[in-house]
Amino acid sequence: MEVLIAVVVVAILAAIAYPSYVRHVEKGRVRSAITDIQRIEMVMERYFSDHYEFPPTLADAGIALTDPWGNPYKYLRLSAGTIGNARKDKSLVPINSDYDLYSMGADGKTASPLTAKVSQDDVIRASNGSFHGLGADY
Repeated sequence: MEVLIAVVVVAILAAIAYPSYVRHVEKGRVRSAITDIQRIEMVMERYFSDHYEFPPTLADAGIALTDPWGNPYKYLRLSAGTIGNARKDKSLVPINSDYDLYSMGADGKTASPLTAKVSQDDVIRASNGSFHGLGADY
């Protein structure tokens, strides 16, 4: 009987602790994606200094990173022809004027407006590098 009670207590503690552990791991992945985006941003600035324009793709800048969820980082150089594909805030205004750089987050899905449910977990670069974080927080 005592062993059964001990097993039940351990099971209850595990059921309480597991969601906290999952949240902690997910926060660590988000922090890692933010750090990666900031590193990529530095490479992009170096590329811009050398070529006076941003690269057409991340590969052209020598970047081949995947995010903490195993997906490649997404990049879009913004120009007159691509501004319509830019990430947008709640007012449908592009969040950057130079380039978009983001991770699709844990679900691996995204949509252009940050108000879309699938974009809430995206880790984004916004305001031309002044903001790095979750799409839900922008």
